[in-house]
Amino acid sequence: MTTEPGSWSSAWLALRSLLWTILLPGFFAGYVPWRFFGLGKAGPHVSSPTDLAGLLCIGLGAALLAACIVEFARSGRGTLSPVDPPRHLVVGGLYRHVRNPMYLSVTIIVLGEALLTWSSALGVYWVIWFLGANLFVIGYEEPTLRRRFGASYDEYTTQVERWVPRFRVRSTGARQ
Repeated sequence: MTTEPGSWSSAWLALRSLLWTILLPGFFAGYVPWRFFGLGKAGPHVSSPTDLAGLLCIGLGAALLAACIVEFARSGRGTLSPVDPPRHLVVGGLYRHVRNPMYLSVTIIVLGEALLTWSSALGVYWVIWFLGANLFVIGYEEPTLRRRFGASYDEYTTQVERWVPRFRVRSTGARQ
């Protein structure tokens, strides 16, 4: 029985990515809202626009988070954990439009959960989560990425906004 040289490393990377997904966003966007804010008791009603908006946010946030995790593994060869980060600067996928789509994805999920549960306490948690993520990004991640990737990270930060996606339309050079 033979295996391709990269298959074990890819499988190990996938396993690590799954583990860190469960431990980090799974904790903040799953366990905490479920355990402390009544997410487990929420029964969505398809006739409620707020519940539908909540479900849409949760689904969209989960899909965007999955895309970020795959991009970290595929092009960065690492995971979302600060102790197992990408080996290469990730600038593709959603990272072409915003520097922190993973945090925004979790923020969208928690917002959806707040809408679904009608919980003002979960709404406050959502605000605290976003402020905490912002402090972590500014105080730890950005300086760490600057030290690790140098000029390429500096150039990236001039091209891509921290929180607000900027979608550029590519010009063909022709006048219209």
